[in-house]
Amino acid sequence: MGSTEQLDMEVMMPLMEEGGEEENSDEESSELQQQPRGITFTQTLLHLLKGNIGTGLLGLPLAVRNAGIVLGPVCLVLMGVVCVHCMHVLVTCSHQLSERFKKSPLGYSDTVAVAMETSSSHCLRRGAPFGRHLVNFFLVLTQLGFCSVYFVFLAENIKQVVEGHRGNSSGSVSVMMLYSNSTEGGGADDSGAGLELDQRVYMLLLLPLLILLSFITDLRSMAALSAAANVCMAISLVLIFTYILHDVGDPRRLPFVSTWSKFPFFFGTAIFAFEGIGVVLPLENQMREPKRFPQALDIGMGVVIVLYVSLATLGYIRFGDDIKGSITLNLPHDTWSNLLVKVLYSFGVYVSFAVQFFVPADILVPAVCERVSEPYRRPADLCTRTLLVCITCVVAILVPRLDLVISLVGAVSSSALALVFPPLVELVVHSARPSALLLLKDLSIAILGFLGFLTGTYVTVGEIIYPGDQGDEHLHDDRNWTTPTIPPP
Repeated sequence: MGSTEQLDMEVMMPLMEEGGEEENSDEESSELQQQPRGITFTQTLLHLLKGNIGTGLLGLPLAVRNAGIVLGPVCLVLMGVVCVHCMHVLVTCSHQLSERFKKSPLGYSDTVAVAMETSSSHCLRRGAPFGRHLVNFFLVLTQLGFCSVYFVFLAENIKQVVEGHRGNSSGSVSVMMLYSNSTEGGGADDSGAGLELDQRVYMLLLLPLLILLSFITDLRSMAALSAAANVCMAISLVLIFTYILHDVGDPRRLPFVSTWSKFPFFFGTAIFAFEGIGVVLPLENQMREPKRFPQALDIGMGVVIVLYVSLATLGYIRFGDDIKGSITLNLPHDTWSNLLVKVLYSFGVYVSFAVQFFVPADILVPAVCERVSEPYRRPADLCTRTLLVCITCVVAILVPRLDLVISLVGAVSSSALALVFPPLVELVVHSARPSALLLLKDLSIAILGFLGFLTGTYVTVGEIIYPGDQGDEHLHDDRNWTTPTIPPP
């Protein structure tokens, strides 16, 4: 069990690939490939599910609202198929380059760099180091974006659990006071509202806890917590499906196709949810039977697509236009199971913060420590980690809407990693004799990803600067979920 959990933590670190690994001898590489200690087919499936199921899944019902009850699920399936194809493309190109030039298994950035180094174009060969740094930049940007999303998610859900539960527990008393005062011409005592805190305050309260979590440098010590977090998130999903299936509405009341101005929000949220390409190559490299990885990828991502489409569609049908940035925010506080969903999923996200944060810290912290003398390296390490967590917190405070943070991270970084780089790498690898069909297919996917990057970033930044009716327009009006609806006298 210990070795399984250790591997579980290791495959969630897509950037733990040092450039010096390429210099290993062919004998060492072959020995590593023949080791029987690799992960099994079943473990690979579980890791694929873990790498693709997170906070992005809970935001997909809002994504479907931005596309329409018919267009949304259809586009979600198509986007999933394209993303899975790009994962296959990346794995295939990595294998071809590794076998052609007798290199050890390559990571994402190494695959891009080696493809450019071996190109017939002198310009591409000169730009190989830049290609490596560019991919690493987007990977770090994505991981820090995940951390910002976690800040907003934790703050919103904890706020609901604390204040929503308190509002419901005192709701009957408030209603009685209202009716009593209304008969005498008086008003209701709204003293409870003064106890409510802005969700940014919750972010600041979470900041010290997440800073302490970021000081963990050996994630193997968190293997047990990671396993517990996975169980908690799985239980939460079961409870969410149980709730929304209890009273599914009529889908005919919802628009089949939304306005095109909202479609970029759908793209950003959907591509954010499908961002599991960072764990594909580490999984394939550690698999006991690498030849079976394409089969595992198809099965695992097939399950992911079915889960995404079902939760997104049913969640939108259940809550309609009232759907929020995370479906957990729509669950009322009238039952213990709904509160348990938010508590369990928040615990899972809190533990996942350390895993996601390890990736940018593992790249940026050593670069900073190399520039200071030995006695000051430990303080520099801690200060850098603290600064990075504070940066993610500042981003969350500046953009405290979960739907916008997810859409921005998806449009800016996830689209490049999932849709732009893989087809371009395939074109470079096959630049000697590219077929017309290959050229058309790869250029179409890359253009789609680039257009999604431009439009998604433009509309999301515009919504951040000039808020409109997109998303949760009641960010500062928490009465819709903290207190019961009181009928007029």
